[in-house]
This record gives sequence, C-alpha cells and structure tokens, in this order.
Amino acid sequence: MRWIKTIEDYRNFLVLEKSLSDNSVLAYLTDLEKLRQFAESKGIEPESVARDHIEEFLAQLHDMGLNKRSQSRILSGVRGFFKYLLLEEVIDNNPTEMIDSPRIGRNLPEVLTVSEIDAMEAAIDLSKPDGHRNKAIIETLYSCGLRVSELTSLRITDLFFKDGFIRVIGKGDKERLVPIGRTAIETINLYLEQRNRNLRVDPNFRNIVFLNRWGKKLTREMVFTLIKKYAQLAGIKKNISPHTLRHSFATHLIEGGADLRAVQEMLGHESIQTTEIYTHLDSQFLKETIMMFHPHK
Repeated sequence: MRWIKTIEDYRNFLVLEKSLSDNSVLAYLTDLEKLRQFAESKGIEPESVARDHIEEFLAQLHDMGLNKRSQSRILSGVRGFFKYLLLEEVIDNNPTEMIDSPRIGRNLPEVLTVSEIDAMEAAIDLSKPDGHRNKAIIETLYSCGLRVSELTSLRITDLFFKDGFIRVIGKGDKERLVPIGRTAIETINLYLEQRNRNLRVDPNFRNIVFLNRWGKKLTREMVFTLIKKYAQLAGIKKNISPHTLRHSFATHLIEGGADLRAVQEMLGHESIQTTEIYTHLDSQFLKETIMMFHPHK
C-alpha cells in the first residue's frame, strides 16, 4: 500500500503543482507503474530504493525487449518521481542521480545536395498558375530552414525584405528572425505579384503568404505533396519531405563553416544538442570524402 499511496500523492503533485495535462500525467504514471511492480516484487518500499535497484530495474527493461528510447523515457519519468520524493523529504538521496540514460543512436536525416534542390526548382512549370508559388515554397523552405508549419503560417507582415529578414513564429509561439537571401526574396516577390493579379484571396487569409487556388491557407499535407512531386520529377530517389529541405539548409551551413549557435538560432532549436546532429552529418560527409579521395583510404 505504501507505493500506491506515494504514487497517488505524486499524481496530485503533477496535477496541482506542475499543472500537467491529463495525457502527460497518465504517461508519467504508466512508466512509474513498471518501477512499482519491480520494487514490490523485491519487497522494496519507495524510500528504500537504491542505485543498485534502479540499475537492476533498467536491466529488466532491457531483458523485456524495450528499446533504448523507451528505457530512456522511463528512466526520465522515474527521475522525476525521486526528485519529488527528495523535495518532500521522503528520501535523503536520489538513487537515479548517478545513472546515465541509455545511449540512443540517432538516424541521420536525408539531405539534398544543392544541385538536387536546383533540379527540383527547375522541374517546376512556371507558366502554370501555381508555378511561381511552388518555386517560392521550395526556395523559402531551403533558404530559411523553416518547418512546414512555419511556412504555411508565414504572414506578409513577417517579411522584412529591406532588412534581409523574415519573422518566424515557431514552436510554443516563439518568435525568431531568420535571414533571407536575395534569391528567396525574388521568388517570393514574383509569386506575390502573380497572386495579386490572378488570385481571389479569402479576406480571412489576406495576410498569409502562401495560399491555395481558392485563396486560403495551404495545408501541411499540400506542401508535403508538392515536395514529393517535384523530387520525383527531378529524378531524386531519396525519401524526402518538406523537413528534408530544413535538414539540407542546416547541413550546408555547417559544412560551410557556420557557427553552431548561429544555426541553432536560425532553426529555433531549444537545445544546442538538437542542432548538434548536423555536426554528425558534417562528419559523415568528411568521412565519405576521405574514403573517396584519400590515397591511403
């Protein structure tokens, strides 16, 4: 009963003190339930859990076939539980404090070359009504490293072309300024001129940059379909999405010697660790170059 009462108190803490959503609370408690079952099978009370017990618990998760990502998530939830017990002075030491999370291998994202991006843009028929729009979409995704949701929400009042920046509303409604190059500015201006001449714009979406044929905001799915279409027309065999252009933007900057912190700011990453994946991509590029050209490979 000690575990049940302690976990119930923790649930109240998550709801009342942390103001977490029902789904988040359920996720935390579901993972914590695995620790409870393990500890009760060993006759261990919450305040008696030691580092050795946590290590044995993680080994059991591994033996159950849980992958490292799931193990890491569960350990993260367990850490939160013991931080709470420490806060409530139920325990004197956090048994998870010196335990490292399982190392999670990251799949490196697909990246396009500059020539492949040029080929996608060249595959667009600019004589069609949506031609200039589609070219501007590809150029903006790549030149500014935008998420697709950021692109579809981009407003005309976010364009500061004279200053060479656009304002982007990212995750959590956080704003950032992203430099925009001459080529992207030109393609957007050409599209907007065409839009103003030929498109009947829905008044509710007058300030949105990229619109569909009915003058309304583009959907994420529509942008995904466009990227797939022009990759296929360009003869690109890679499995790509709008996010691939964002990856390519970051990778090409890092390869060109850009500062990692600057790339982090432009991408709108909360943590520098998220941006660091592009240093791995750069390392992979260097390795492939050495294997191809070095005489002692």
